[in-house]
Amino acid sequence: MLARNAESLYWIGRYVERADDTARILDVAVHQLLEDATVDPDRTSRLLLRVLGIEPPAGVLDVWSVTELVAFSHAHGGSIVDSVAKARENARGAREVTSGEMWECLNATYNGLAAAESAARGLGPHEFFHFVKGRAAMFAGLSDSTLSRDDGYRFLLLGRAIERVDMTVRLLLSRAGDRTSSPAWVTVLRSAGAHDTYLRTHRGALDANLVAEFILLDRLFPRSVFHSVQVAEACLAELDQRPSSRVGARHEAQRLLGRARSELEFLAPGVLLENLQARLLSLQRTCREVSEAVALQYFHAAPWVAWTDLQVSHDQLVGAEGEL
Repeated sequence: MLARNAESLYWIGRYVERADDTARILDVAVHQLLEDATVDPDRTSRLLLRVLGIEPPAGVLDVWSVTELVAFSHAHGGSIVDSVAKARENARGAREVTSGEMWECLNATYNGLAAAESAARGLGPHEFFHFVKGRAAMFAGLSDSTLSRDDGYRFLLLGRAIERVDMTVRLLLSRAGDRTSSPAWVTVLRSAGAHDTYLRTHRGALDANLVAEFILLDRLFPRSVFHSVQVAEACLAELDQRPSSRVGARHEAQRLLGRARSELEFLAPGVLLENLQARLLSLQRTCREVSEAVALQYFHAAPWVAWTDLQVSHDQLVGAEGEL
């Protein structure tokens, strides 16, 4: 597979997942602001922006100002509209390795953003978030049902899994340090799409330690951090077709993911909330390092050399030959 196609598929997976997760997080936050009069809109909005890695602007924030910034803005790369646009742009450049249904879904989603934004301004932000979540789910389903299980699919799935880990960790970081009885842990479950599954798993018992364990460590929930790390690790193992190394992981990305998965898998019971923030920051750093390692290994393996550098080298070589 061409490196440019592999990179496009990887970032399609990341951008679609980023749009989906951002819509989920923002939808729950907006509902909380609209329904609970005791919540401070400015403080909650600034906390949300920190979770998403967006610099809060000056002035007082409310429901609509944070929605404008996170959902509709083109001024930074973290908004929902910008993520959908970037996913579509990558798909347009990699038409030969994506299915027609996938391209149509992304193109229709991009073209439908303006109408969804208009509806949201009249009926409330939920209309826009519902549209984005539905289209992201449709794209995921089309990807799973129309792509061969080849390297292209693995790069798409790898990008989706790494972005899901990063966004889930950001969500948990916003609650690290909260008291165990805080109702904000319900918000975490709803934002991660885990509320109903958690209640069925733990018989309705709401406990901060159980919530953190479920979102971070559950092996069966597909949006948990552990499950996503396993998926990313399996994709990298399948992409490496050479015989396994006798002395451990051959590539940096596999080593980083294997270490993160082992730390989660063999964590002692009941200690997850101890140093939770440090664990989450370590996972966030791992996501960044894995992305860089994947890019170096598959997308930009050879260092980029400018034509001016080549000309200098050529001139130096000619001068050296003249001296000889």
